[in-house]
Amino acid sequence: QVQLVESGGGLVQAGGPLRLSCAASGRTFSTNAMGWFRQAPGKERDIVAAISWIGNTYYQDSVKGRFIISRDNAKNTMYLQMSSLKPEDTAVYYCAVRGGSYSRYGTDLAEYDYWGQGTQVTVSP
Repeated sequence: QVQLVESGGGLVQAGGPLRLSCAASGRTFSTNAMGWFRQAPGKERDIVAAISWIGNTYYQDSVKGRFIISRDNAKNTMYLQMSSLKPEDTAVYYCAVRGGSYSRYGTDLAEYDYWGQGTQVTVSP
């Protein structure tokens, strides 16, 4: 059974850093695209960043230059290094994996087959 578990969320002051991790189990995802999404209260779940199986990356405009997505295939884990956090980054962050192998990154929720339960990130002013 595939399981994705996010960790690293919490409360941080504006301007501070956080690193999220997404550990996968149940199968190896070294040839799958992966992504981070977030959902703020009352808003839709949106793409934050994504990474293809060969390491090509995508970032939402609002996080470019502040967030870095990466993956460690040996650990079957994906990361999101967040810096210069802003109150508007407050949301539940979800990791997701595309089911197909050798896939490019996707930016739409419908392109992802596996989801974690989410981790709360709260940025105080």
